[in-house]
Amino acid sequence: MKTMTDFTRRNVLKGALAAAGAAAVVPATAGAASAARPAGVALVRNRLTLPSGIATGDATTGSGVLWSRASGPGTLVANLLAVDDDGSPLRGGRAFQRVLRGSAASEATDFTAKINAEHLPAGTRFALSLHFEDADGNAGETAQGSFSTAPDTGQLSSGRAARGQSFVWSGDTAGQGWGINEEIGGMRGYAAMHATAPDFFIHSGDTIYADGPISAQVTEPDGQIWRNLVTEEVSKVAESLNDFRGRHRYNMMDKNVRALYAQVPVIAQWDDHETHNNWYPGQILTDTRYTERRVDVLAARGRQAWQEYQPIAGVSAGGTGFEPARIYRKISRGPQLDIFCLDMRSFKDPNTDGKETHLTHILGQEQADWLIREVSKSKATWKVIANDLPLGLVVPDGPVNEESLSNRDAGAPLGKELELAGVLSAFKRNRVKNVVWLTADVHYCAAHHYSPERAGFTDFDPFWEFVAGPINAGSFGPNALDGTFGPEVAFFKTGAYANESPRSGKSQFFGHVDLGADDVFTASLRDANGAVLWSKALQPER
Repeated sequence: MKTMTDFTRRNVLKGALAAAGAAAVVPATAGAASAARPAGVALVRNRLTLPSGIATGDATTGSGVLWSRASGPGTLVANLLAVDDDGSPLRGGRAFQRVLRGSAASEATDFTAKINAEHLPAGTRFALSLHFEDADGNAGETAQGSFSTAPDTGQLSSGRAARGQSFVWSGDTAGQGWGINEEIGGMRGYAAMHATAPDFFIHSGDTIYADGPISAQVTEPDGQIWRNLVTEEVSKVAESLNDFRGRHRYNMMDKNVRALYAQVPVIAQWDDHETHNNWYPGQILTDTRYTERRVDVLAARGRQAWQEYQPIAGVSAGGTGFEPARIYRKISRGPQLDIFCLDMRSFKDPNTDGKETHLTHILGQEQADWLIREVSKSKATWKVIANDLPLGLVVPDGPVNEESLSNRDAGAPLGKELELAGVLSAFKRNRVKNVVWLTADVHYCAAHHYSPERAGFTDFDPFWEFVAGPINAGSFGPNALDGTFGPEVAFFKTGAYANESPRSGKSQFFGHVDLGADDVFTASLRDANGAVLWSKALQPER
């Protein structure tokens, strides 16, 4: 097993601080293995490898989740070293080194494992090395990466001022049959996000498309042939637990995804396509592609696979069931920023026309109460709510029913709108300031400003919602707006036509937020080529 004394500046620069896009997994060479092996000791064969790379997630001011997957049974081991911006180890009172051992990887978890790294210094960058040990204590392939804890009050461990951070968000990966096309460089939207050097990435849901088979090739409208990498699990709709797991394994085959995840902590959400399009609890599918049509059965399998493969905190062994705290959660990013990550799927009432005179749920009462309570008591300057379904856009589920909150009626709140109205009214009553909502889902990018002066419901303070996606899926939109909460379109951009492929990069979108030392919140919408399409600087209300 490697110890922290094995970390040198050369190792750090080789791994954690490598340029964006460099390979995340660094296997040991035969020569290195030979040099490190004492005379007379047989070479360890069939050592554990890391077939899905590494990832970090839910990084707060003092913690983070470390994740990887092994090629067989083993125990996850992490080496952490606090480093300066140039990759050199921090010295003196700022020095920090730690070796952590995590959960066992086994068939029960599809050989995935996590470490909840806690009690870390705030505002610190870490060089990270992960490997698995087998039952005999033999260390396997090592992967190197890096991540940073969020800045807190005072000074960072590096001595810099403890304010300022940036992040990206998007959603919708490998949808509509557009998978990993190595002829165009794979999922290039992930490389564009990585190039901004963000402190973290919010994946706003549809992390996989369990209901969307991927074929070897697709003919585009202009006659070009899109060629996908294909595995058995993605070639059909996901029904078994292994099918769902295979969808996640597929995405981690992409070099851009692996590179980003090795160096940028993820805050992951789930939405519908982790199970089935527009699903809700208790639904019985009419989709003839399925032999198992009870959505609750499929969702439990999809939920387990999602929890196994996403680097999220607080997941119990096995990860089955619908425990609320497992998905909706708060990520504290210091005095500037709190992230409130919603689950708008697990507690959702059936999709209807949305015009019930009584309240119906999209959050559920427990989650709605949690959101009001936690946002209201937040001391952070900015409160970002990551909503996996948009608030004011009409998202149809067939000719009559609605998938999200909106019901095409611009008047007073009805149905699921009543739940949002209660949340917004409570924010106003509790004098909550500086709330921004971020979402994806609709496969185009947009900026919406909500104001009571334009609304059918007026008991709320104005706010912004920014929409960005897809990151590697078909493009659609724009969607109609529902006027109940007074949304106005400040900007939008779609692909050239419905279900345009990611080939050009111009139909794939992500959002970027730069939160400056002065607390100005600058949100920009960008395409997968990195072009900035629109931006807005929001001044904090004190």
